[in-house]
Amino acid sequence: MDIFAEQARVRGSTRVLVALFIAAVLAIVFAVDMLAMLVFGHWHIHRALPYVKPLLSIATIATVVLILGCAWYRIASLSEGGKAVAEDVGGEPVPPDTQDPQLRQLRNVIEEVAIASGTPVPDIYLLPNEPGINAFAAGYSASDAAICVTQGCLDQLNRNELQGVIAHEFSHVLNGDMRLNIRLMGLLYGIMALSVIGRQMVWWNSDSSSYRRNNDDDNRLPVSLLIGIALVVIGSIGYFFGRLIQSAVARSRETLADTSAVQFTRQTIGIAGALKKIAVLTEGSRLQVGNRHEVAHMMFGDVDDFNAWFATHPPLMERIRHLEPWFKEQELTKLEAQMQASSSNSQSDEAGNATEADADQSHAPLEWPGQTTGAAVLAAPAVTTPQAAAPVEQAAQQAAVAQRDVFGRLREAVRQPEPALALMLALAVSRQDDLQSKQKRLIAGAFGDDVQFSVGKFAADAATLPPTSRLPLLSLAYPALKQLPQGRQQTLLETLDTVVSMDPQVDLHDYCLVRLLRMHLREACRPRSAPVDGQKKLPACRDSVALVCAVVAVYGSNDDAAARRAWLLAIDQAFPGAAASWQTLPIEWQVPFDRALDDLDGLMPTAKEIVIQSLLSAIRADGVVTPTEAELLRVICASLHCAVPPQA
Repeated sequence: MDIFAEQARVRGSTRVLVALFIAAVLAIVFAVDMLAMLVFGHWHIHRALPYVKPLLSIATIATVVLILGCAWYRIASLSEGGKAVAEDVGGEPVPPDTQDPQLRQLRNVIEEVAIASGTPVPDIYLLPNEPGINAFAAGYSASDAAICVTQGCLDQLNRNELQGVIAHEFSHVLNGDMRLNIRLMGLLYGIMALSVIGRQMVWWNSDSSSYRRNNDDDNRLPVSLLIGIALVVIGSIGYFFGRLIQSAVARSRETLADTSAVQFTRQTIGIAGALKKIAVLTEGSRLQVGNRHEVAHMMFGDVDDFNAWFATHPPLMERIRHLEPWFKEQELTKLEAQMQASSSNSQSDEAGNATEADADQSHAPLEWPGQTTGAAVLAAPAVTTPQAAAPVEQAAQQAAVAQRDVFGRLREAVRQPEPALALMLALAVSRQDDLQSKQKRLIAGAFGDDVQFSVGKFAADAATLPPTSRLPLLSLAYPALKQLPQGRQQTLLETLDTVVSMDPQVDLHDYCLVRLLRMHLREACRPRSAPVDGQKKLPACRDSVALVCAVVAVYGSNDDAAARRAWLLAIDQAFPGAAASWQTLPIEWQVPFDRALDDLDGLMPTAKEIVIQSLLSAIRADGVVTPTEAELLRVICASLHCAVPPQA
């Protein structure tokens, strides 16, 4: 499947559905106006006529202000992004140092998928009292995202299946679904406001009207009670249409999310297995939390037994067959029997089986596309016996194991804010002793001797890792870095800029580290200000495209001739038939490159697709995708707020 084409199709359909949502709001306004006319009709027509126009104007304005005001209030209450949504439905944060085996596995899986997808590790939440299999991702961008799973996911899914569910949610992060999901929550809240007001009026009038009927011969219902009932009806109509549109928006994106999950995990058995278990289990994917319908459109599966109109997801069999076209529904019966037999085992047997499954090769940590040296850090091959291995192979295996051990130590260190800060600085310091000494003095001046000492300890380990391990460590450290006070975050960014600039020749990997860290921390501080899809067309950014392609071509080639050839291929892909003149990349390319990436972030989605495809042309010019090229492409895609193409 062409992921970019599918994203464009989904975005186009979503715009139509949002327009229909606005039409539903207008229908509510019309219904309220009719109610106002009905209430006003108690007056004699010749007395009422002069007041009809101002009455309708007041009713219209009041209704629109009420809906938009409540929607704005709800969206504002979720201004902290994914964290606010997760806590709103009862999610409990998963501690970074948890010792619970299930939670550790959940955290490990999420970290692996984050590295595979080139995104920072999101906040992790658990719905502990939910036996159904479900999950959701929420936030305005990857920088403030949160992933929340139910206890049923941990109890019922094996590691592969959990990995498939998590990868599905990451695709929502990368495909830009989360911002729309939060806005839909706000609009639904605004529409429901009329119904809530109506119910309050009915409740308030119920006792008073009963009292009047017992003490007065006039048994007519008060007008306010009738208005309350009418508002409940109008609010229900609006909610009905809103639910239809909410469901349609969600369904249009689920197939894309399932397909993207396969891109990250490189297999279908995981996510397909999770869907099959939802189909056979009694709890399915249902939720019990009271406000489950408010988040139904962002869940992995349906939160209730909706009919076909209100279902927020395609039918389960349709989703399974999309992943496994050969699957037959009769096989669900066999799976149900196997699960019933398995449920009779003791809890200790289940834990033992899970441990064995985690050690199996099929559950090995993910490798991210284009990764070679760095992949050995996360998933080093099994070490053979010394007798069976040649000396060179044995040395390579021992080096890979050593790198893996170092990465493991650093991985645990970045789970807390202050060690994570020190490690980011350690990754940026030079390996030259004289320059490193100057950089450490600068760090001591900014943060104190304690941080300088920690940087020195981390620097020794960091020096043994391949450069391509820096971005994975940044991804893992990001949740802890977000916990730092904003002033300390700003000092970290300023110090990193100064430390990196002290080197006469800025290393590409240092640049990538600082660029991503700055972008993610700034967006996390102001989630609602995260960039949205731009409106620029490609010709307006020609110079920026040329510079970005030049950086990729130069750092992906061995000589000037190869770089020039790769750049010409990229430019021809972006601007077919246009005249192009190769210019040598300037030594001080970092600042212009930053400006170029910011400029390209304002492109419309279809133009961004062309840019990414052009970069792929440059990367593939020599037939090899190097780790440096893959790392640079991930930084560019993150800066453009779009998913990394599966071919990378």
